Amino acid sequence: MLDSSSSHRRPDSGRSMPNDLVSELLCGMRLSGIQYRRIQAAPPFGIEGFGTIAGWAHFHFIARGPVYLRSPGGAVHRLEAGDAVLLPRGGPHELLSSPDQSASRDIASFEAAPLCKAVSAVRDGPPEDCQEGGAVIFSGCMEFDLGGMHPLVGLMPEVMRVDTLLDRHPEILPILQAMEREAQAERAGFASILSRLADVVSAFIVRGWVECGCGDASGWVEALRDPRLGRVIAAMHREPGRQWTVAELANQMGSSRSVFAERFLTVTGLTPHRYMTELRMRLATQWISRDAQPIDVVAQRLGYGSQAAFSRAYKRVTGRPPGAVRAEGKRDRLRA
Repeated sequence: MLDSSSSHRRPDSGRSMPNDLVSELLCGMRLSGIQYRRIQAAPPFGIEGFGTIAGWAHFHFIARGPVYLRSPGGAVHRLEAGDAVLLPRGGPHELLSSPDQSASRDIASFEAAPLCKAVSAVRDGPPEDCQEGGAVIFSGCMEFDLGGMHPLVGLMPEVMRVDTLLDRHPEILPILQAMEREAQAERAGFASILSRLADVVSAFIVRGWVECGCGDASGWVEALRDPRLGRVIAAMHREPGRQWTVAELANQMGSSRSVFAERFLTVTGLTPHRYMTELRMRLATQWISRDAQPIDVVAQRLGYGSQAAFSRAYKRVTGRPPGAVRAEGKRDRLRA
């Protein structure tokens, strides 16, 4: 069972972000294209091939362990029953029965039995060995998007552990215990329930990292730690289609235009206009490609006077016309 006294917790950094900005970030967070697997593996085992979709996140929950995770950077993490980890940028990694396990098998080479939509069962080893002493893992591969705040993903640690949050957020523990029971008992509908709980735990992990001040991340994250500048950025994200002026943004911060503009550029490395433009193009890509919204609707939502004006701006910033992005998104949805 999961022990809430885990030694992996990081002390509170004391550098939290404004609550409205945390809420804005989580409102934009989406997990899509999710494919989950319930894995039973009898030792010795090594399983790899989780990082085949570039940039997609991975989630692993250990219902019965121990299991060792060898991260994309080569670090080895011991995971006990009830532990969960999120790899926000994915990347090649392995799940092992022991830290010195050398041989691994690609997860795609296992025969998978569908349990429900988007959830399949995989077994490595004889059924009797898996049932009696093997590991049980609930694993997911997903497109992890933070909407307009997506650059934060690149600043996250390669491995984010849920046990670092239990002191601050003990309410996560019953969710993990429920996942442990569902994964082992295999009651009716367990696969669907597990997938939903995994989504919740992933959101908890991200929120915990943000609320703790984004760990050791630097750069424009400093803007999010500044309550006055954080208010400005939250306002820009809430109303990306508004034609913001420097004076209006400075008023949000409670400063003069010159002080605001200098502070914004120093911390983010971008002018307010450039930041707003890049935010709009990230949102446009999301809405056109993944959400299949019509280009003229996206142009209107983002404050452009016409579809032609939006298309010119989009191609200038991204190097691609929005029509090509729409067609690519359609192909991806048909393949999913």
